[in-house]
Amino acid sequence: MKHTSLIVIAAAVVAMFFPSLFEWVRGTTQTTILGIIMLGMGVTLSANDFRILASRPLDILIGTCAQYSLMPLIAITVSSLLCLDTPLMIGIVLVGCCPGGVSSNIMSFLCKGDVAFSVGMTTASTLLSPLLTPLLVLLLAGEQVDVDTIGMFQGILIVTIIPVALGFGLNMLSAKSSRMNTIIAPVKRLMPAVSVVGLALIVGGVVATVRPYIIDGGLSLLGITFFAVLFHNGLGYALGYLTGSLFHFSTAKKRTISIEVGMQNAGLATNLASQFFLASNPLAVVPCAISCAWHSISGTLIAQWFCRND
Repeated sequence: MKHTSLIVIAAAVVAMFFPSLFEWVRGTTQTTILGIIMLGMGVTLSANDFRILASRPLDILIGTCAQYSLMPLIAITVSSLLCLDTPLMIGIVLVGCCPGGVSSNIMSFLCKGDVAFSVGMTTASTLLSPLLTPLLVLLLAGEQVDVDTIGMFQGILIVTIIPVALGFGLNMLSAKSSRMNTIIAPVKRLMPAVSVVGLALIVGGVVATVRPYIIDGGLSLLGITFFAVLFHNGLGYALGYLTGSLFHFSTAKKRTISIEVGMQNAGLATNLASQFFLASNPLAVVPCAISCAWHSISGTLIAQWFCRND
């Protein structure tokens, strides 16, 4: 996980120059890879994580409400201020409406945040994503583009809830059976690396698919998209921290809610953009792909900055 951003950026660069290496990562293959990543998240969950949800309902409620309100609103505001074209706006909105990213838990650990709170927020936002993500995208982008809410609900269910539930079930089995533990323990150790490679493959596949459009758009397209991703992500960190301050959270909890709100599951956003908007708005995947790399970089930077403040 330490070199996630470098690996993702390397995959994007290679895909730009050698697209044939990644053209196979699309459609069902891309969905399967994302499902494996989410399975990895599920394998890390234990019964104690769900006890956290029950024991800290107010914290989780505040954090999850902040994530599903601030990030979508920031997305549509940034899109309006930068006068983004419809496809780019769709991509930023998709990122904003997705649940928290799995790597946010690691960033919370690195900056001495409240890791239990981080895991609880990620779990809650992921469980709510099949319902909230399609509805929020419809609310914010439905006037400019057709949004297949039922299809998105089914798609998120398939690539998030089912793999996470399966991973959690396997983890519970390993806790009760030494034989199962000998099988699952090595898998758990490998899953972080598998997740990084999977995310890189998804980004590479997306870049290979939209490469002609990126070349046509040139540096101006990449520049305006990067600025949109940068502002969206940065404002998420800032307003997340402000939310923690308003509710008088401890320093550890303020750091965690900042990271949880700012870092999104951009891999899921990329998959949704490829499934539901690629045909009509192919450039919608570009902000999602850039977010995959940038959120990992910025998450590391914000965690280091928090630590320096100590």
